[in-house]
Amino acid sequence: MTGRLVLAGTPIGDVGDGSPRLRRVLSEADVVAAEDTRRLRRLTSELGITVGGRVVSYFEGNERERTPELLEALTAGQTVVVVTDAGMPSVSDPGYRLVAAAIEAGVDVTAVPGPSAVLTALALSGLPVDRFTFEGFLPRKAGERARRLGELADEPRTMVFFEAPHRLAASLEAMAEAFGADRRTAVCRELTKTYEEVKRGPLADLISWAKDGVRGEITVVVAGADPHKTLTPAELAEEVAADEEAGTPRKQAIADVAKRFNVPKRTVYDAVLAARDPGK
Repeated sequence: MTGRLVLAGTPIGDVGDGSPRLRRVLSEADVVAAEDTRRLRRLTSELGITVGGRVVSYFEGNERERTPELLEALTAGQTVVVVTDAGMPSVSDPGYRLVAAAIEAGVDVTAVPGPSAVLTALALSGLPVDRFTFEGFLPRKAGERARRLGELADEPRTMVFFEAPHRLAASLEAMAEAFGADRRTAVCRELTKTYEEVKRGPLADLISWAKDGVRGEITVVVAGADPHKTLTPAELAEEVAADEEAGTPRKQAIADVAKRFNVPKRTVYDAVLAARDPGK
């Protein structure tokens, strides 16, 4: 008889969002693996409950080493509940390694659904929600960040990012460089908390706002690329050149760009020729 792994979503701000089921599983668990044990104590105090089982820390720094210990408890028949500082475990937080290991070992894995910064920001953004992609945190180094955003420049789905407040202005500037300064965006700050704020507008406007300094937990929602956008010949040539720099042969790059922007290959080919010899 194996135990059960429970991924428990915790409030992202307002403790009133903590569900009755969250209270029950925390009270009844044999082991609670918490990203921050101090925050767990504060949460359980605010929820008015006591954790009856063993509490262990489970964060990025010890996730690899602690996973076998937690898996041992699961295979011994215990119930292990994983909680992070806020939101759902394994979504840009610890949990994935243990889930994968538990599934491999045949352990039952379930979840206590809870508040999600991703879905809350998406719903509040005013941007299309029928299709979206979650991109997590962008790389900290400017070059790596630019490359990642360059890969997303033609992404048609709404994109959701997490970002640290002190890096927000730089990330918005990098997005404007990759997506265009007029790309519609929403910056969601301190969701469900006392000073919740959602700033909506083109990237250019949000950059000016962010440069004054922003505090709190940040989620950024960016509109996807317009699939019907018509590029100028110069822009088509730039797209081909970018693909070539990434290692794609010119013939294939021309075909890829034509398909990506729904234009004839001949149009792209002519644009490349014109860029090579502007006088003709």
